[in-house]
Amino acid sequence: MTTTFDRWPGRTADSDWHETSRRNARSVQTTIGWIFWDPGAVARYEALGLPGPLGYIASRGAPLAPAGPEALTAAFGSISSVGIALTFDLLKGDAAAFRDFWQTRDEAVDEGLRRYAPGIVDPLVEMGPALWSAVDRLPRLGRVFFGATVSMPRPQNPLLSGWHAVNAIREWRGDTHWALLAAAGLTSSEASIVHNEWLGYEDDWLSRSRGQTEKEIDEGWDGLARKGLAAERGLLPEALRLRQRLEDATDELTALPWRLLGTDFSVSFAERLEPACELLLARVDETAGPNYQPASRVRERYRNPEDHGRS
Repeated sequence: MTTTFDRWPGRTADSDWHETSRRNARSVQTTIGWIFWDPGAVARYEALGLPGPLGYIASRGAPLAPAGPEALTAAFGSISSVGIALTFDLLKGDAAAFRDFWQTRDEAVDEGLRRYAPGIVDPLVEMGPALWSAVDRLPRLGRVFFGATVSMPRPQNPLLSGWHAVNAIREWRGDTHWALLAAAGLTSSEASIVHNEWLGYEDDWLSRSRGQTEKEIDEGWDGLARKGLAAERGLLPEALRLRQRLEDATDELTALPWRLLGTDFSVSFAERLEPACELLLARVDETAGPNYQPASRVRERYRNPEDHGRS
């Protein structure tokens, strides 16, 4: 498979590793993402003084909290800058307070995995050391959120240690993906609009779910029109082709962890985690709704951009 990013150093070129990267990205996302809406986590955030969405920002953003809200906005990519600023205001910019949310999130992870997807416990415990070995060999260059995340203390709890190794791989992929979108010239609001249509969701649903304001959404549509990717508040097919190319490039450029881990380990990771991840995805359906965590969902029609947008 080729993309417009073929000239970039670091692409894998190997279609088998591309597929491995694509397949395991789904389990990586699901293993981590279910906690974002988990009532056990939300209750803990509320006990510390923040509602669920802001508690998510504080818990995930703890590694970069000392750098301030602008740095965290840049790292999160598409999450509302308003929500991030409000989180900093409510916590008075106290990095220690952010770490409290990181810790209480971990408590909810340990409790929730054992309760809702017990089949994931042994694989994460057993695979954790090898996953960390791969994480430690991943390049930091340009992956600031990943770098901050791996600087956090590693849990002594073997289940949480394995979970955090997966989380590090997730953040490494996320940093890579946002670098590609930035290189393509897309802003945060533009990227959300294009992603929303590529997913086949209702108008601007994804942008609003991430807390973007109506002003930010309007600016996103205006920017896409100026770039020749939208007209009359509808996307043109080239926007969806671009989004697919970016997804393919992300899969190619984030195959490295799996190459480091090897074929047998990568296949075992997929086969052992996927059944439990289906349970975690069902948990997302229950706690948030079926549109949430789109990276965990399989919709083959995404790969047919001519089915969407304006002609």
